[in-house]
Amino acid sequence: MIEDLLNISLKSIMNKGIRSWLTVIGIVIGIAAIVSLISLGEGLQAAINQQFAILGPNLVFLMPGGMFGPGGGASKLTDHDIQLIKSVKGVDLAGGFIAKTVKVKFRDKVVYSGCAGIDTGETQDLLLEGTGIKIEKGQPKFKPGDTGKVAIGYEYWSGNAFDQPVRIGDKIYINDRKFTVSSFISRIGNPDDDSNLYITQNDAQDLFGVKDDYMEVLVRVQDGYETKKVADKIKEKMRRDRGEKEGEESFMVMTLDQVKDTVGTILNAVQAVVVGIALISLIVGGVGIMNTMYTSVLERTREIGVMKAIGARNSNIVVMFMMESGIIGFIGGVLGCLVGAALSKTVEYIAITQVDSALIQASLSPELISGALAFSFLVGVASGFLPAKQASELNPVDALRYE
Repeated sequence: MIEDLLNISLKSIMNKGIRSWLTVIGIVIGIAAIVSLISLGEGLQAAINQQFAILGPNLVFLMPGGMFGPGGGASKLTDHDIQLIKSVKGVDLAGGFIAKTVKVKFRDKVVYSGCAGIDTGETQDLLLEGTGIKIEKGQPKFKPGDTGKVAIGYEYWSGNAFDQPVRIGDKIYINDRKFTVSSFISRIGNPDDDSNLYITQNDAQDLFGVKDDYMEVLVRVQDGYETKKVADKIKEKMRRDRGEKEGEESFMVMTLDQVKDTVGTILNAVQAVVVGIALISLIVGGVGIMNTMYTSVLERTREIGVMKAIGARNSNIVVMFMMESGIIGFIGGVLGCLVGAALSKTVEYIAITQVDSALIQASLSPELISGALAFSFLVGVASGFLPAKQASELNPVDALRYE
């Protein structure tokens, strides 16, 4: 019986021709939007998690700010703060760095990017050992007394920044001061980080006119100590040293897990909003299916009367119409998944080839595809319920008289 009803439903869909395809479009748009947005969101989350995995779980970040916002008010981090942090039990290394946006000139072309000044001791060790940043080529580390040297990010030595590669030994100008390229930094995966320059802290202090004022302090926790507990001890000690109340700190202390959770929360919120907008397309698609099925009931009134006259029950009529609307929804789901997958992969390709970002990726999991197909089928079935109910309640005698 089910097989017969399925055959009748398929024939009805094919007989509608262009009307069936127009009905399917609403579902295709909704499912395509959902699949593409969720796959890109999941891909971005996976790429960010991969970046965090490279950093390791035992890092703590300190930034000036707090109730005044990052870097707000008179808040700043100093050498005194770094020495205070080093005295906390469980702290392995602690170092600060200065960073500014600078003008970078190579030959006749100028770009603007971030430049960080790091000391030749602990900050450099933290960056190279704790963050996944590696020296690809050239001088392995800055040495005490080095001056006028710069380590350049991937965008420069790959040729993306200046349309020609910058080589070891080349001269570049940072804020109109000449520096010699001493090493290449390994590729990180996004253009902003890969455009960074690194110079010695002494050079940065002279270049930026900043003394004893750090944009960020990076802390590595010793093995065997819980990172969050050490972070809480750092926060408590700095609060006492500054005479500040809890919740009114002029600095921020965050562990890598807290940063990860914050980023994840923001991504989930954004994804929820855009998927919610995409669901509107599905609602419109569902209304389209319902309209088509109501029209189908009117067109097939005599057919329904014949079926009921030869013994078809109301439940058979309901199943037939809901099966038909479910198939329409499922077809829309299949096409929507294909379109959504193509869209997300296109965005990924553009991000890699044009924007040079490895963070924007499409993650098309089996769970996403199967969930989208099931959802589109259910939308179709639900949209067909009221028309199916109306069809099942037709009086067979009146239906046979309908013209």
